[in-house]
Amino acid sequence: MKRWLTIMALMFIVVGCRNGETNNSLVETDLQAHEPDEGIIIEEKEEENPTLSESDTEMEDAVVEKKEAMYKINEKTWAVEPIEEANEKIVLLTIDDAPDKHGLEMAHTLKALGVKAIFFVNGHFIDTEDEAAVLKEIYDLGFPIGNHTFSHQNLTTLEKKEQLKEIVSVNDRVEEITGERPRFFRAPFGVNTDESRKIAAEENMLIMNWTYGYDWEKEYQNKEALTQIMLNSPYLNHGANLLMHDRAWTSEALEGIVKGLQEKGYEIVDPNLLKMPE
Repeated sequence: MKRWLTIMALMFIVVGCRNGETNNSLVETDLQAHEPDEGIIIEEKEEENPTLSESDTEMEDAVVEKKEAMYKINEKTWAVEPIEEANEKIVLLTIDDAPDKHGLEMAHTLKALGVKAIFFVNGHFIDTEDEAAVLKEIYDLGFPIGNHTFSHQNLTTLEKKEQLKEIVSVNDRVEEITGERPRFFRAPFGVNTDESRKIAAEENMLIMNWTYGYDWEKEYQNKEALTQIMLNSPYLNHGANLLMHDRAWTSEALEGIVKGLQEKGYEIVDPNLLKMPE
C-alpha cells in the first residue's frame, strides 16, 4: 500500500511539472504576441526604404534640374517655343520684384495649384535675415529664382562696373541663401545692354523678357480687372511669357488667372524644361 502511494505521488509530481512547462510556454507565446514590435517594424522599413542622406537628396534635386529641354526662348519675341514634339499650347509664368510683401503667399498659391513660375528677385529685398528666410522658403517650395538686379535701375544709365555689381551681387547673395546661383536674368524695364548680355553669358543665365503683363497699370490694380485682362489679352497665345509682380492685387488674382488659363486649355510650363545657355 505504501509502495502504491509512493508511485502515485511520483506520478503527480511528473504530471505537475509537465503542466507547468506547458503553462510557461503559453505565457511566453502570449507575451510575444502582445509585446511592442515597433522596433522590428522600423528595422524592416529601414531595410526596405532606407532614409536618403543629404547627399542623396541633393543628387535627386540635381536630376530634377537636369530635365531634358523641351522648350526654348525666342530672343526676338520672348515667347516660349517647343522643341520638336512638345506641347505648343503653353504659357510661362514669371513674377518680378520678389520677394517683397506678397511673393511667399504667391508661391504657396502656385504650389497648391501644382504649377511653376520663375521668381525674379531684387537684391534689396533679400538684405536681412528675415528676407533671406522668405526667399529660401520660396526656393524650397520648388520655384526657380531669377536675377532682377540689386536696385532695379535702368542698366543703360550705369557704367560697366556698376552693371556688374548690380547683377553679380544678386547671384552671390542668392547662392548664399539657397545654395544655387540664378539661372535666369531679367533686366529692369526689359532693357538690356551689351554689358548685361555679356555678364549674363558669363554667369550662364538665360536672358528673359516677356510678351505681356498689366499689373503695373493703374486700371488693372485690382483682382477683377487684372484677372480679366490676363485671360483675355490679345497677346495671349501659344508660348506667351506672362509678366506679373509681387503686388497685393496680383496675389489676389493669381489663382483665378492660373485656373482661367487652364480652362482655356493652356498648360503652365515648368521653367526647368527651358533650354539653357551652352
